[in-house]
Amino acid sequence: MKSELKIKAIENGTVIDHITANKSLHILKILGLPDDDIINVTVAMNVSSKETGRKDIVKIENREIDHQELNQIALIAPKATINIIKDYKVVKKDQIILPEVITALIKCTNEKCITNYENEPITSRFNVIESQPPVLRCHYCEKLIKNEDIEKQFE
Repeated sequence: MKSELKIKAIENGTVIDHITANKSLHILKILGLPDDDIINVTVAMNVSSKETGRKDIVKIENREIDHQELNQIALIAPKATINIIKDYKVVKKDQIILPEVITALIKCTNEKCITNYENEPITSRFNVIESQPPVLRCHYCEKLIKNEDIEKQFE
């Protein structure tokens, strides 16, 4: 079988690989992409993977994602890997780890939670109860937020 590179290599930037299939657009939303500063963002969706069957890949030229962004990505793509590229070479490779606490990324699904009142300047905060699939508990009202509810907030 002939092997060929379907996605162009990047000189410098970040490659997010092993994203859960069809979740790459959620990742772009988390990262605020595309934006005016980042010129090239490559997205490959539902591509073949020996390990998982299907996966997505996102390549972002000339930008390294920070630790907080990694934590947020973990909520959507817990098995993703992050590759930092310099001069076309991988200089750093990290597995994503879901943190114990998630702040300001999603909303509590309890409409009566204090974080959902506009006149209360409180940032949402969730404790991670389960990581695979993610289950979160609101720090304020203790409502459990399951994976389906998390994913709906990125659609």
